[in-house]
Amino acid sequence: MKVIPLEIPELLLIEPKVFGDDRGFFMELFHAKRYADAGIAGPFVQDNYSRSTKGTVRGLHFQEPQGQGKLVQVLAGAVYDVAVDVRRGSPTFGRWAAVELSSDNRRQLWIPPGFAHGFCVVSESADFHYKCTTLYAPEMERAVVWDDPDLAIPWPVSEPLISPKDARAPRLRDATVLPSY
Repeated sequence: MKVIPLEIPELLLIEPKVFGDDRGFFMELFHAKRYADAGIAGPFVQDNYSRSTKGTVRGLHFQEPQGQGKLVQVLAGAVYDVAVDVRRGSPTFGRWAAVELSSDNRRQLWIPPGFAHGFCVVSESADFHYKCTTLYAPEMERAVVWDDPDLAIPWPVSEPLISPKDARAPRLRDATVLPSY
């Protein structure tokens, strides 16, 4: 597998090895030793799967104080995937990186604890897989509003489908509970 640090070096784009022929393909979605050697040690304790329709924006979500690392991948379709550094005191606080994840490029993105995560579905629908380092804890769920003007993320949708909860999320500068660097 190929590991590519993004503009924020803690964010890692993973290009798994894919073995294919005229019958289809095979790839490892996760191999503990290989990922640990790449700096993604886990342990992973929960896997999540979602399906969303075109134009859906989910996020920007994080968990605090029990931060969650996420290894994310699209199993069908395509998304514009975004991670934002929300760690107070970080030299990259408020900066974000975005990548396209799709069933065609088969890439994965490692998002460590301390980052808010969201995505926008750019295909007719997308099946999204999250491998998480801590269990989901609703009382620790936090969010930053997806269209925070201070972040200026160029989402590829003009009229997104947003949950009411995500629409009410605060701007990053107004968030009261953030992780520390």
